[in-house]
Amino acid sequence: MLGGLWADLTDLVLPADCAGCRERRSGLRHGVCPECVATLGALRPRPVRPVPAPPGLPPCHALGPYGGPLRETLLAYKDHGRHGLARPLGALLAEVVAAAVGPVRPVLLVPVPDTPAAARARYGDHLGRLTRHCAHRLREAGWPVRVRRRALRATPRPDSVTLDSAGRAAAAAAAFRARPDLGPVPDGASVVLLDDIVTTGATLAAISRVLAVHGWSPSVATVLAATERRRQP
Repeated sequence: MLGGLWADLTDLVLPADCAGCRERRSGLRHGVCPECVATLGALRPRPVRPVPAPPGLPPCHALGPYGGPLRETLLAYKDHGRHGLARPLGALLAEVVAAAVGPVRPVLLVPVPDTPAAARARYGDHLGRLTRHCAHRLREAGWPVRVRRRALRATPRPDSVTLDSAGRAAAAAAAFRARPDLGPVPDGASVVLLDDIVTTGATLAAISRVLAVHGWSPSVATVLAATERRRQP
């Protein structure tokens, strides 16, 4: 572990409830309660793969399944304006990058872009904040890191919650455009996609295909949480 999770979480401005379990506790002095910190700290990055995996999806690693304190903390950050959680969540994302890439080497972090409407709905560029803290933690650990937040432009698309797998793939395929000033990948750098959650993998696959056309083929995609599909009876 790159370390410091408890310090990151205990430095937060105190809300009345825990971001991880949503329980209101008398005298709670941290953004996340000790039990939820322990649960998050016990997670270890692992390879994940949606089934079926969409064409073009690079190897993907996640910190853990989309459930429990990880899910609740992500929702508190994304949907309830708990911006202070960006630092510890970014540090956890750095753990995933380090595990996915392997030995220390130059990395180029490319976050999945939000549409302007999504950014407004989520109190700003939530993934951009995570990426900034992720890069900071990796640099502290000795990683040569560059960030390209504007590599892609996102176009409006339907809310993925309303779509099935085929619908997500079709929407994602038309949703991203590379910036005209993309330029070459720095010598020796591994391109790493960053997102918060992977479900079907359609978004990550679509972005990978767009980047590959411009010589930016991602070596790996990294996320905080992966949804787990329930088996049909």
